[in-house]
Amino acid sequence: MQQIYSDIIQFRGSHYDFGFMQGKLLKDSFTIENRKKQWKLRRPRFTIEVEEVKQAMLDFAPGIWDELLGLRDALEWSMDDTLQEFGGYRTNYKRSGCSIYSGSDYMIRNYDYHPKTYEGRFSLYQPSDEGYAVMGPTQQITGRLDGMNEKGLVLGYNFTNRKRPGEGFISNMISRIVLETCANVQEAIQLLQSIPHRYAFSYAVLDEREETFIVEGSARGTHVRKGNICTNHFEELEQENRNYLDDSYKRMHAIQAQQSAATDAQKAFQMLNDTDKGIFSKQYKNWGGTIHTSAYFPKNLKAWFALGGDSRPNEINFSKWILGENIEYPRIYGEVDTELPFAHMEKNVR
Repeated sequence: MQQIYSDIIQFRGSHYDFGFMQGKLLKDSFTIENRKKQWKLRRPRFTIEVEEVKQAMLDFAPGIWDELLGLRDALEWSMDDTLQEFGGYRTNYKRSGCSIYSGSDYMIRNYDYHPKTYEGRFSLYQPSDEGYAVMGPTQQITGRLDGMNEKGLVLGYNFTNRKRPGEGFISNMISRIVLETCANVQEAIQLLQSIPHRYAFSYAVLDEREETFIVEGSARGTHVRKGNICTNHFEELEQENRNYLDDSYKRMHAIQAQQSAATDAQKAFQMLNDTDKGIFSKQYKNWGGTIHTSAYFPKNLKAWFALGGDSRPNEINFSKWILGENIEYPRIYGEVDTELPFAHMEKNVR
């Protein structure tokens, strides 16, 4: 077991200033140092056209383009390097796990991935120029792994396949764009159907109307269905699935078998976070170990967040934060049952 942490990043202001602030925080961080070393070892198999990314971003979320400019200026990088690291468009993505379960007024998600990819940042951002306030853990700094906005729209995504990629946004950036620009499930579905997808992912969305919808999205199309359980396969666009789906079905069946006992949010959270329920994963070496469990409540704008398994979650009151009351503690701590290093906590993580 090792203790890990996520820093709480809080900011109110323009997108450019938000990006600049984050760039200053990152400039001498382990996260940036390790990423630079990783790129030296494995150059990307893709090229990024700055004007192409700019136009795509301006079409869907112009504020985030300003955030990228702020990151570029604070880090004193080229725009090419900034987009490769933080742009969320035409970039690579490794396979991962993840499980989602929702009730009428909550969504709970296990984020399963490799420790060396984890940034250890939980962001609360309220823009002063455009877009809704959003909270959630970050990936590639500008993206969100899951989250909720000030209107009570909740989103979580699960990996399906990275074969046959398209020229589009990756999942964490899609998550950020949806949360920052959509007020409800209907708007989220419309955006998810229109935005270009690079890889195949499922996006689960919930708001205060108490119905969860799952959008299966890939470079070749989308499908929308109702559902409160989601793991790592498509149920409708089956041609997009990987060949090996045993682990995805195993976690789905474990949730189905236990959901009748998940009579409230606390029991549902334990169903996903307890290490003996068959849903929490310790497959860290295989890019599928559970790092955090999050829960979002669209009606009261609260969240629970826990690092590692068998945990008591931290509660974050987003409603109070939107009104100006800051989170008093700087970090969320937890324990994860792996010796693999985390990129935001150690040097030379490759």
